[in-house]
This record gives sequence, structure tokens and C-alpha cells, in this order.
Amino acid sequence: MEKYTISSDGQKIHYRESGDGSTAIIMIHGWLGNTEWWADQQKYFAPKYRVIQIDLAGHGKSDSSRNDWTSSRYADDIKAVADAIDSQNIILVGHSMSGAYVLEASLKIPQVKALVLVDTLKNLDESFTEEQAEEIMFSHYRTDFKYAVENFLPQYLFAGKTPAAVKERLQKEFLQNEPEMVINLLKPLYKTDFTTIAEQVQIPVIAINSDTSPTNIDANRKYLKDYNYVTMTEVGHYPMLEKPEEFNTILDGILKKLV
Repeated sequence: MEKYTISSDGQKIHYRESGDGSTAIIMIHGWLGNTEWWADQQKYFAPKYRVIQIDLAGHGKSDSSRNDWTSSRYADDIKAVADAIDSQNIILVGHSMSGAYVLEASLKIPQVKALVLVDTLKNLDESFTEEQAEEIMFSHYRTDFKYAVENFLPQYLFAGKTPAAVKERLQKEFLQNEPEMVINLLKPLYKTDFTTIAEQVQIPVIAINSDTSPTNIDANRKYLKDYNYVTMTEVGHYPMLEKPEEFNTILDGILKKLV
């Protein structure tokens, strides 16, 4: 069912609700994503759980007129949906940049019992400054976003066995956005100290990570009280799209333990 709610700054936030059950799984896409990134998970998990797929502000069918793009605003988008669905048992699933935002959102939503991170926050001791992000990424996006999407980003986002159809789909979706907007949508990630937020998180955090880069469990456990992870091999940054069946099996096992 297609629904909308209003975030803290008046942005209309689109979400989809399906399934049934006492536990709600709220799934939040990464940068330039949308609810459709979770279509395979929706089909798999709706018979067992309430499945909520969100479009963050600036993404999908949600409003994109926000003036103040911050991590706190993104967390408020998630909170607005959590408030709207009125569930007492919520698990947040955050992919890529949204991994950081589900950490922050969990501090605002008492009903959140656990977090699942998807290929994100693999080493909380490593972070880019806004200046580094400008130099390494944003300058490329401003100069020639199409070139960046087709030639620069693939080395970071895809693995050798990422299906061609997944690459083509994502690149097509990315190129529907204007360069300055894609920068605004990503900037909050480099303006916030998420280690300070992580230290406040008391609930279990489990990650499903690609093996394209290592996970530093010792670094993460310095900040997160209860952190663990599972590794998927031969996938890039989008395991739920690249190997949906394997991803669903892993997530199913995680949810059974958490619930």
C-alpha cells in the first residue's frame, strides 16, 4: 500500500506498507535509491513481518524541496514513518548512507529494537571530511556527473560478478538526478560525527557486508555496544540487488535471532 507522512520540516515522505506481524521491518535505501531497491525483500518477508519501504526526502516519490540537508533531517524522515505505522516492535534496515541515519533515528524512536546495516559503516574509525569528499567525489560530480557515474563510481560500487543488469539499472537511476542535488543529498554523511551517535546506541547492531572491503569489528565495537556482522562474497555495494536470494536467507536468519 502506497502511503505518505510528513517529516519534521514539512517534507512529504513516501513509503510502502505490506505484510502482517507484530514486528515491523523498516527498510531504507542508500544514496539515490528508492523503495524499489527492496522489492525482492518485500516479496520474501511480507508473509512474516510488516514490511515498510521508505523513500527518504530527495529520493523516489518523496519531496525534494528541503533547504537544510542534514543527518538529523534524514533521521526525522525515518521517525515520521515509524510514528505513522504505530508499531511497538521495529527493526531498521539501512543500506549504505542510511546506515548512519538509522543509528541516529534509533535514538529518536524508542520502539526500535535492533538495527541491520547493509554494506556500510564497516570501520567507524575511518571517515571522510567534507573537504575530502569535495576533492575526491563532489568535484567530479559537478564537472561531469555522467562520466563519474559510468567511469569513476563503478570501481567503488560494483564487484567483478555484479550482474550487468544491476549496473545498468543503477546507473540509469543515478543519471536521472541533477549533479548539485546528488551532492546535497550526500553531504550530510560528511558533516556528522557518527562515532558520537554510535556510542549512544544500546540495541543490537548486525551488518550484512560485501567482501569488497574489510570490516573492522574491533573498531566498531569501540563505539557500538553490541555489534556483529555477516559477510557476503562476490557482491559489490548492493547485495540485496545482486544476490537477493542469498541476502534474504541471511537477513531472515538475523531477524529470527533478533525477534
